[in-house]
Amino acid sequence: MPARPKAVVSWSSGKDSAFALWEARRGGELDVVALLTTVTDSFARVSMHGVREELLERQATALGLPLRRVRIPHPCPNETYERAMAAEVRSLEASGVSRMVFGDLFLRDIREYRESRLASTGIRPVFPLWDRPTAELARTMVDSGLEAYLVCVDPRLLPRRFAGRRYDARLLEELPEGVDPCGERGEFHTFVADGPMFSHRVPVEVGETVEREGFVFTDLKPSGGSA
Repeated sequence: MPARPKAVVSWSSGKDSAFALWEARRGGELDVVALLTTVTDSFARVSMHGVREELLERQATALGLPLRRVRIPHPCPNETYERAMAAEVRSLEASGVSRMVFGDLFLRDIREYRESRLASTGIRPVFPLWDRPTAELARTMVDSGLEAYLVCVDPRLLPRRFAGRRYDARLLEELPEGVDPCGERGEFHTFVADGPMFSHRVPVEVGETVEREGFVFTDLKPSGGSA
């Protein structure tokens, strides 16, 4: 029997990448060997989501996967980001990785960008959640036992008061009309603390909410408790 292709998951620390990982593992066709995350070095936080690196590490432990971190500066011009990612892709290829799993849902331009950046490499992109209706997917996430929190909100698209809230059935009911229930258009980003893809919960507590560079961030802090 041929060996399964080795894959890494593009890991944002949020719900979509978590469910993409879950689907990739459940499908059984890929050997998921690592998580790949972009970290803003000066803040020691997951880029865009603003999640503390310590929580990222705890997620990786709960998922039983090593972390591969692409460290970028702040601010980070696109060419700097692309150089850093290209170097990481070359390293992944050298280690035998031939697939990269993404949690994208329906934004064609984002998918095409990822495909174009990998086209000249030996790594193929995989999109396990692509084109799934997001209202249905959101309910599936909540019903699965997912525990996630909104850590970043774009106040131009979603009221600030949603920052820090748990991603649950009540939140889905209260989302304003026109907001994608999975936040696929950038309305919000999440951090996952538990779910079917985890071996154990990552304990967190909700900290302060601040506005920075036009976005609203809620800081999640590691907690010593358990589920």
